[in-house]
Amino acid sequence: MTEDDKKPQRPVRPRHGRPSQGKRRVVIDQPKQRGRPDPRRDAPAVPRPEGRPQLIIEATGPVTVSSGATVKELSAALGTPVAEIIKIMMDIGEMVTITQSLGDDAISVIASELEREVVVKHVEDEEAVEEIYEDAPEDLIARPPVITIMGHVDHGKTTLLDAIRESTVVETEAGGITQHIGAYQVEHDGRVMTFLDTPGHEAFTALRARGAKVTDIAVLVVAADDGVKPQTVESINHARAAEVPIVVAVNKMDKEGANSERVRQELVAHELQPEDWGGDVQYADVSAISGENLDELLNKILLVADAELECTANATADASGTILESRLEVGRGPVATMLVRRGTLRVGDSLVAGEAWGRVRALHDFHGQRIKEAGPGTPVEIIGLNQPPTAGEHVRSVEHERQARQQAGARAQRIRSETLARQSKKGIALEDLFSKIGAGEVQALNVIVKGDVQGSVEAVASELAKIEHPEVGVAVLHTGIGGISESDVHLAAASNALVVGFNVQPNVEARNLAKQEGVDIRTYRVIYELTDEIERALSGMLAPEQVEEITGEAEVRELFRISRLGVIAGCHVINGTVRRNAHVRLLRDGAVIYETTLASLKRFKDDVREVQEGFECGIQLEGYNDVKQGDVLQFFETKEIERDLSSPTAAAPTAPAPSDE
Repeated sequence: MTEDDKKPQRPVRPRHGRPSQGKRRVVIDQPKQRGRPDPRRDAPAVPRPEGRPQLIIEATGPVTVSSGATVKELSAALGTPVAEIIKIMMDIGEMVTITQSLGDDAISVIASELEREVVVKHVEDEEAVEEIYEDAPEDLIARPPVITIMGHVDHGKTTLLDAIRESTVVETEAGGITQHIGAYQVEHDGRVMTFLDTPGHEAFTALRARGAKVTDIAVLVVAADDGVKPQTVESINHARAAEVPIVVAVNKMDKEGANSERVRQELVAHELQPEDWGGDVQYADVSAISGENLDELLNKILLVADAELECTANATADASGTILESRLEVGRGPVATMLVRRGTLRVGDSLVAGEAWGRVRALHDFHGQRIKEAGPGTPVEIIGLNQPPTAGEHVRSVEHERQARQQAGARAQRIRSETLARQSKKGIALEDLFSKIGAGEVQALNVIVKGDVQGSVEAVASELAKIEHPEVGVAVLHTGIGGISESDVHLAAASNALVVGFNVQPNVEARNLAKQEGVDIRTYRVIYELTDEIERALSGMLAPEQVEEITGEAEVRELFRISRLGVIAGCHVINGTVRRNAHVRLLRDGAVIYETTLASLKRFKDDVREVQEGFECGIQLEGYNDVKQGDVLQFFETKEIERDLSSPTAAAPTAPAPSDE
């Protein structure tokens, strides 16, 4: 054997066919270094945790989270493991996932269990923070003061503004009531003033508050023949909350019975001391019909603006302002009324207003004339947004349309999270509502609301939400801006809902479809007519009240047992009248023993329909023979009485106290 034969032979891997069945193990070892320990070999074995480890940094002190935050986001803010938050929710009977949005109440419960302070920040809280700008004095220019007309319904606010700007706005208002915010400009003594007209009806509280937030001066209109009313006091509170000066216009001085002194005395009780009485509030006695003292009112408004305000703004900055109103128009799309507060808005600017964004395609002034730009203090109509923004939203211009879309998308995501959290919170209540409806305890009138402008839709939905009753209620399934369309009718047909149009009408297709589907469409122009009819509809859904009326009482004095009939009670009628169709209640020692009807009523041997007080009769009870001497039979009838929403909840009839006889 040669030396080559003694060497171990290397196995040869076959090139074709199946591989060798023998297992081949390859071990690769790094060369060991003498005198140095191998850290991988010598280190103690550490067990690997199952799953990816979660890095938890324990937070201390109060934290702020957004409303609708998910379990994961709350865990990161508190520095608490997700499992701990899920366990807390399980303890209160709710199962949540790591990506589920939490309601405000759930966040409060978790914070309480962890003994932490958590501040929930809502989307509207972000807009409540007023932006503060630092402008160089040389960049500031005078701007028109913004004046809001406020007051009670039918006190002549729009008529007064109509007289000031010599137009006929009031003729276009339904029922003579302003139901959205109008913005106009008036020139007096070479100076321009911007006027906002707000509704006076109680349903438009949000609109009046919105007008006070963007105004510089509030003009409180009070009718001289009517005095201070609830919306007058509410307007005063809105103006004070906005910290704006008040000028009082005592209107309707031309009417019989006008008494401006009485109005002043009533307003003094609300701390509006007239200047001629030693106070600091400007008063003007005016008449919108005759035009009396209108110049005096405008002069006093300018006097307050010069003395108490600094109406300046930077016209060279990026445009920003407030959305006063928005609507959908056929052929124009979303149209928004904006009051420019700072900067100059131009055609082509990219805007973001809450969830809405877009590029300005056209600008129109309050006359409807197309303009190219609008400076500070100017109301303007904007065309070019992707959707009608919410009235009261802060609007600002950005550099690019892409940036506007991103910011609006982020805001929309925040709002969706909050909405989802609220819906999840109301889910159990909604199920309870459906179960009560199925059991006949609660009935709901489903309503779809469509309106001409955003503010009116908000007011209608708010008024419908105020209608409360333990047995019936209003469920607003959908709200929208624009005319009533086929999709609204389809939704109403699927949900058995009523379609309500406020200052809008259904198109021909929607009207024909409604006839086919049997959907009721109601249109209104005045809000109190809408709410009154909805309340009447709900009153018709109320179950009639069951009222029990005692018709008579009889005392059992003798018992006659007849084999084929049973027990006949010989009775003496001690009170009222015993009628054959009445229900009867058997009383023994003051306790109700049995309740049934009459099987027969006889006087001597004759069947009779009724027996008067003081007479004797024979009575057999239906299905009951255990009658004893001394028992009292109480006869009653049940009547149904129609109820309205002001009626209390019907209670089950209870047995009245037995007669003392």
